[in-house]
Amino acid sequence: MEKSIKSFFLNKLTNCRFLRLITSDMKRSKIKELLSSKPNGQIITVKGWVRTFRNNQFISLNDGSTIQNLQAVVALNTFDDATLRRITTGACLSVTGELIPSPAKGQTMELKVTALEILGDCDAEKYPLQPKKHSLEFLREIAHLRSRTNTFSAVMRVRHAMAFAVHKFFNDRGFFYIHTPIITGSDAEGAGAMFRVTTLDLNNPPKDESGHIDFKEDFFGRETNLTVSGQLEVETYAMGLSETYTFGPTFRAENSNTTRHLAEFWMIEPEMAFYDIKDNMALAESFLKYLCQYALDHCAEDLDFLDKRAKEEEMSKPQDQRSELGLLDRLKFVSENEFEKLTYTEAYEILRNSNPNKKKKFQYLIEEWGVDLQSEHERYLVEKHFKKPVILYNYPAAIKAFYMRQNEDGKTVAAMDVLFPGIGEIIGGSQREERYDNLVKRIQELELPEKELWWYLDLRKFGSAPHSGFGLGFERLIQFVTGMTNIRDVIPFPRFPGNAEF
Repeated sequence: MEKSIKSFFLNKLTNCRFLRLITSDMKRSKIKELLSSKPNGQIITVKGWVRTFRNNQFISLNDGSTIQNLQAVVALNTFDDATLRRITTGACLSVTGELIPSPAKGQTMELKVTALEILGDCDAEKYPLQPKKHSLEFLREIAHLRSRTNTFSAVMRVRHAMAFAVHKFFNDRGFFYIHTPIITGSDAEGAGAMFRVTTLDLNNPPKDESGHIDFKEDFFGRETNLTVSGQLEVETYAMGLSETYTFGPTFRAENSNTTRHLAEFWMIEPEMAFYDIKDNMALAESFLKYLCQYALDHCAEDLDFLDKRAKEEEMSKPQDQRSELGLLDRLKFVSENEFEKLTYTEAYEILRNSNPNKKKKFQYLIEEWGVDLQSEHERYLVEKHFKKPVILYNYPAAIKAFYMRQNEDGKTVAAMDVLFPGIGEIIGGSQREERYDNLVKRIQELELPEKELWWYLDLRKFGSAPHSGFGLGFERLIQFVTGMTNIRDVIPFPRFPGNAEF
């Protein structure tokens, strides 16, 4: 009875003030849920931001739940001119009305407006997101608003889905999520390019007897920095919980102003006791296939939009630089193909004898064994030679990190890289060196601070075990899944040299 009375008033009354009183208790419906329902005249309330307002009648409304807009239709003479003038692109509205089948092409339903409230005005002349195409460079300058565009709302929904999928994959397999420290005294990669953390007065820091800054006076009583990786710390928990992972922000102070580098990014780093290099490769393959299939299954609408966008971008490139696979094809390429596994040495021979190398078409020619492979070499193996994802393993020790297990040949380590179409390396990992003497020797060879790694060496003293792990840069994954070519466009607020806005 109550519902029929409310429906009667909503259909008959046009006075906004009274309608607002009647509908104030109505629950907000998400546009995504509405578009998957059947319109049959139900009375609903939606809230969102105006994309366009045409002919003082047709409001295109989006609430971020989906890339699709809902058209709300305002009948002529329903609202006064002052109210209509406030319905501008970017304004935030609450709209109540009747959800009915749409006579217009390209949409199954529309909202026949009976009540409207402007929650937030938007000055049309000053609003930077006009209903037109904007460059990605411009949108980076207004990163606080770019989530209202189709491209960035789609990317961020995919990013959310992938983060959820990461946790689901590991949780379903009995892994434990470990929160590793953001502030640390170790440099896992030996890179040296770190952001220092201090509370010392930079204008007048305390000095020791030799005139150097006395970090004993600092907050932690020693030099500390933002972490470059959680790997070493999560290894300690793998040695007690067996299968663990960390997924958190990492920081690199490299002055790399490129489309592939960020100063702040997120890393997924699983570490597993009792896994050898083959177990590690199998887990990495399962993980990546799972993520790509999850995206295909749960992000179809956004991926369809991003696929069309990527195709348009490809068409602007010279023919010889265009990718052979579209975005959706690349995801299926990973999820449907068994990964090819071969040693670095085998890959070296293939590349050395390849036509691009013989004809000097590679920018970096493959001549001597032991060189670090570049993206062009990795992509050749994936896209041209094998035509499937590739895992390379047993790399030269000289180009890999200190913690990787040394092979019996004395030249290589049990390292592995997973190579994808379009980008090359997406995962790097290894079996870790579990033998105390071997690890100490490697640390000394590289002149790393042995005293600072005492706790890491303790793992090899007290109940050491074979163990392995890998790292996946989350933003690199999102680039692959969304087709975005600049890594700054797959993280909400990019940090790079000269930029720490917002």
